[in-house]
Amino acid sequence: MNKSLQVAGSVSLEISRIVFGAVFVFSGFVKAIDPLGFSYKIEDYLRTFGGFFESLADYALPVAIALSALELLIGLNMILKVHLNSTSIIALLFMMVMTPLTLYIAVKNPVTDCGCFGDALIISNWATFGKNIVLFGLLILILIYKIKFKPYWSSKIQILSALVFILIGISLSVSSFMHLPMKDFLPYKVGLNITKAMEIPDNATKDQYQTTFIYEREGEQREFTLENYPKNDSTWIFVDQKSKLLKKGFMPLIHDFSIVNEKFDDITQEVLAFPGKTYLLIMYDVDDASTKGAEKAEIIYQKALKNGDKFYALTGSSDTEVQKFVDKTGVTYPFWKTDPTTLKTMIRANPGIVLLQQGTILKKMNWRDFE
Repeated sequence: MNKSLQVAGSVSLEISRIVFGAVFVFSGFVKAIDPLGFSYKIEDYLRTFGGFFESLADYALPVAIALSALELLIGLNMILKVHLNSTSIIALLFMMVMTPLTLYIAVKNPVTDCGCFGDALIISNWATFGKNIVLFGLLILILIYKIKFKPYWSSKIQILSALVFILIGISLSVSSFMHLPMKDFLPYKVGLNITKAMEIPDNATKDQYQTTFIYEREGEQREFTLENYPKNDSTWIFVDQKSKLLKKGFMPLIHDFSIVNEKFDDITQEVLAFPGKTYLLIMYDVDDASTKGAEKAEIIYQKALKNGDKFYALTGSSDTEVQKFVDKTGVTYPFWKTDPTTLKTMIRANPGIVLLQQGTILKKMNWRDFE
């Protein structure tokens, strides 16, 4: 009986180690192949916290690469029992920072999406905190019984393995940054028809809200609903109205894509309906855009004019910023306006090109890969 319990305990420990490592590998990998997306999330957090933290936003990209490589290292080390003692301590320090942080985020809700699994798996802030509590519990078991884990390889091979894991993590991020993520988890995937992805069915459920009214009488404020508010009682004075979302209705896959011209006319459907090829040059912020990429895009623009194709440079920058950029680079293609967050979601490049044909995405390219 004791032997059976020992076997069950050993199996449970091994499962705990593998599960803990697998979660870290998955988390680190999906972030490593999308370093720009992870850096955007870090920037969101830093700007939400404000003050000193906001001043660190310029370092979001290297921090994103370093954190994803660290998570990948911890996960692979756990699964393959590489330097398990030191890895467990590093993991403990990591969890001691992240667990209270995710509790704060769950309570205060500064951002709706934690970003812990990138865009591959979006979970709520409270689910993220719960996940960290479970991981913390598994890690405590690993630390208590770490003497029971016997390494697979010698010390020298373990050192070499750890270095290889770090190199893999950094290489994935650098390659994805220089080109595009090897796996696209964003809504704007190649093959998607944007027009169809924006459609809302006739029978689609709508958002459900609870509306309350605040009235005041003789210095006392009370909250009423639509059913019992003092409609014909002039002794009550209206103060405020509140609406609380009770149930989220249907939301199409693409719900925030629009293009406006210099007169603020919406030309989205005109762009998506064109039967030929349409080049969308995505430049969410011209101040951060590569001038070399912008100049390479000029060549594509000139070819598009000759071939009768459409070409739209989309940006979220102001007219003043755009004019400065045009003066600096000498590009001749016109700019249209689109929300910068939407542009960041369309492609992880600045600039990048999304090639359409009648609203269907045919190809996406980082400026380094412009043909």
